[in-house]
Order: sequence, then C-alpha cells, then structure tokens
Amino acid sequence: MSASPSRSRHGVWLIGARGSVATTVVAGCGALTGGLHPPTGLVTETPVFAGCGLPALSSLVFGGHDTVDCPLPKRAEALAAGGVLPRGLPSAVAAELAAAEAEIRPGGPAPHDERDERELISSFATDVRDFVRRHGLAGAVVVNVASTEPAATGDRLPPSALYAAAALEAGCPYVNFTPSTGLHHPALAATAAASGLPYAGRDGKTGQTLLRSVLGPMFAQRALSVRAWSGTNLLGGGDGSSLADPAAAAAKNAGKERVLADTLGTTPEGEVHIDDVPALGDWKTAWDHIAFDGFLGARMVLQTIWQGCDSALAAPLVLDLARLTLRAHRVGLSGPLGELGFYFKDPVGEGPSALGEQYAALAGFAARLRAAAEAPTGEPR
Repeated sequence: MSASPSRSRHGVWLIGARGSVATTVVAGCGALTGGLHPPTGLVTETPVFAGCGLPALSSLVFGGHDTVDCPLPKRAEALAAGGVLPRGLPSAVAAELAAAEAEIRPGGPAPHDERDERELISSFATDVRDFVRRHGLAGAVVVNVASTEPAATGDRLPPSALYAAAALEAGCPYVNFTPSTGLHHPALAATAAASGLPYAGRDGKTGQTLLRSVLGPMFAQRALSVRAWSGTNLLGGGDGSSLADPAAAAAKNAGKERVLADTLGTTPEGEVHIDDVPALGDWKTAWDHIAFDGFLGARMVLQTIWQGCDSALAAPLVLDLARLTLRAHRVGLSGPLGELGFYFKDPVGEGPSALGEQYAALAGFAARLRAAAEAPTGEPR
C-alpha cells in the first residue's frame, strides 16, 4: 500500500535558494515542525484546509538553485542579526538549514557560461530529478523566489524562464512567486499546456498590493470615485538593489497597477515609486495616497502606511503554495491554478481581483481537495 499524501516526503525546490525569502522558508518550516513557533500567517493551517490531504510541513524536503555562495546557515544568522528571524532560531534549526544547504546546486547562466538554453534547461532539470530520486520523494514543486529580473525582450529565454522550463521537463509543478517572466514567456506556452502539470503565479501579494486588493473593492462598492492613487515603496536588501533597475521596477509595478484597474474598473492617476534604501535591509515601508470624491463632490483623502518584513510576509505564503500545488498535482489537476489568485498580484488563469472574492475561490479549491481526499478508494482522484 502506498503512503498517504500527508505522510509521504515531498520536495520544495527553491530558485534563489540562498536568498532571504528562501532562508526564512527553510528556517520557518523547521521552527514550526519543531514546535518552536505557531503557524502564524499560514492559511493552509486554518480550519478551511482541514481534511484536504495536504503534505505535512514535517514532510517537506528543501533544495534549490542559486548563483550566490553564501551558505544558508550564515544567511540565517545575518537575518537573525537584522531582526528578521528570532534570535537563536538559526542555532535551533541548524540541522534543517544544513540539510537544505547540502541540496543547493549552482544556478545560471553564470558569466562566461557557454552552455546554450537547451543545455541549461537539461542541467537544471537533472538537478531536480536527482533531488527527487535521492530522497525517495513522492514529488516536488519548483518555486521561484529569486530577485526580480527585468521584463523579457526578444526570443531569448531569461533565467526565470529557463528554470520554469526545467521544472516542466523534470515533471514538477511550478510556482512563480516573483514578477519575473517564468512560464509567461510565449516560447513556453505550448510546453506548459502539454505538460499536464499544475502551475501558479505570479508575483506574491504580500503588502501594498494586498491592501490595494481590499481597498479598491471598497471604493467601488461604496460608489466613491477615486481620482488618484499614488504609492511609494522604501526597501533594502536584495529586492531593493534589484528593483533599483528601472526595467525590473516596471515589471514589479505592473501587477500593483493591474489590481487597481481590475477592482476599480478604471485606472486612476498616479504611479508607484520604488526607492532602494540599503539601510532598511529586509524591512520595507509602503505608503499610499488616495484622492477620492464623495457625495456632492466632497474631496477627501485616505493615506495608508504598511511597514513590514518582506521575508516574514512571503515565507508562509510560499509554504502554503508549495503544499497546495503539490496536492493539486497528486489529485491530477493541471494547467493554471486560478483559484490560487488569492496569493498573487498577477494571477494566472481566470479569477477575480478583489481579495474577498479570491478567498472565496480559495475556499472552494480547499473543498475540491477535500472531496478528493475523501474519495471512497482512499486514492486521489
């Protein structure tokens, strides 16, 4: 008899595996399974997902690709020093960090790498397949948590698309938590459709856009006319430096602006500005200024300030998405998982943009997984 979905071991292959988000994911999962902290921020640990047959957090095995060489334990210590991780946590989950570090493989393309796209994709896919085989995993999901890259131009596949193609070649579902191209590249459309694999993305909704997806519908439902909506983001760390590139910032802002257009039914004046402030490290401040008209043309303003730690906001969502996508694959779902739009600024597939409606769709997805888990044969449908 095969092991149940919740008791088998499952792989989570992280692109950008030594970055702040990935390190927080690995350390956080170790803290939760060790009973050191409660699962705050994990939607999959709420009653809505009871009985869905999701992989247990303790069943997750981590590995990934990265182009930097700072070991995970050292990265975790730096995050603890910056207040991102609790003090003492890197020592408490040292074994988990070391195990994940041992499974990180060189990413690419590196400078002077002479391999063509086909060779890179094949190499990355082999790394993932070897990971699954080495640990006897029931399956694995590839999750992109690397720094934002500029929007793709031309026919050449950017790194994010190379990794996405490798995920499909390795037979793994794929999640793009970044605004980078990934599976959105036109050259991969046919391959994704023919793969029979589920995929989700893109660009995790962790702060400013999360709030916009709540406030936008409020203005629309109360028939208040939004004249202008401007925003500013101050952030440091890897995201701050990568988003200092105007092309990368444009890719990031596209999702933020799309949420407003979809929820308001119009595009208000105003832009989002992203400023790199290295001194902030992994912390960010997002400020919004909303000018709107009320009854009889009364002009009013709403201002919001969101201050938080990007890695701590993102990590539970990554764990949620890994578990949900792994389970979707096991029960035979394929193609874009539009029901996971709750987690993204620019969701794949069909679905609403307002957070409340997205949550309702996610709850429906949970019911679908629960029905599969309760199938009479005991096997996924």
